[in-house]
Amino acid sequence: MKTEKRRLTEDEHDKILAILKARFEKNMNRHEGIEWEKIQNKLEADEVKLWSLNEMEKTGGEPDVIGYDGETDEYIFFDCSPESPAGRRSICYDREALESRKEHKPKASAMGMAEEMGIEILTEEQYRELQRLGIFDTKTSSWIKTPDRIRKLGGALFCDRRYDTVFVYHNGAESYYSSRGFRGSLRV
Repeated sequence: MKTEKRRLTEDEHDKILAILKARFEKNMNRHEGIEWEKIQNKLEADEVKLWSLNEMEKTGGEPDVIGYDGETDEYIFFDCSPESPAGRRSICYDREALESRKEHKPKASAMGMAEEMGIEILTEEQYRELQRLGIFDTKTSSWIKTPDRIRKLGGALFCDRRYDTVFVYHNGAESYYSSRGFRGSLRV
């Protein structure tokens, strides 16, 4: 998608900022010591990143700040919806997997959607970091970034939380289920 299409209307701009601020204030345990005003200044200076956060919101991700990287001066947003984002489910892992299906193709792939949205799919480490902030994916599962050596063999990884434990599983990259989506991250 071209960058010039990644712009919000003034109304969309104001609405997403209000949603993000309210979520930030409601979940201070996710970002202790971080000030909203600094985040808002960065968001207002980068329309494309704000557009990406709006896409995360529109697809059910409930993005929120989960940290700050002092080395790069970036705030880190993760999808914090209780379950895998509803608007990103029933998708296979990547474009190669999507193209390999001869019939009953899903509507999209996790990696393809993430790229279109301008976000990164969570790694296993990031997924575990998210789970330390709350309880997520107790009824759903989320694709995670899969190491090349596994992907080259046709597999892909996903995670969920069951029995108060985070599990990492594998599946064929071309598989898709109504309860499996993906979670994303964005640095601002």
